[in-house]
Amino acid sequence: MATQDEIKFLNNPNIGKKQKKYCRFKKFGLKHIDYKDPDFLIQFINEQGKILPRRLTGNSLKYQKRVASAIKRARHLAILPFVSDLLK
Repeated sequence: MATQDEIKFLNNPNIGKKQKKYCRFKKFGLKHIDYKDPDFLIQFINEQGKILPRRLTGNSLKYQKRVASAIKRARHLAILPFVSDLLK
């Protein structure tokens, strides 16, 4: 009988497994979201400048609202652009 080490997979066994999404703010203990830090906020917007939804970022509802308000404040103060063709 073949042992587990001798068995070769034709396909990667991890294909089809979804990674568990997590809220990075809860995991790393971040309490404050600074609207003056565009490098951090750019992670939560796509190439066109739209705010990414919770289902893609994995943020909890509480922190997604805070991220959205921080992005909107940064846009109002011209730290982040409202619309862009190639933001990243």
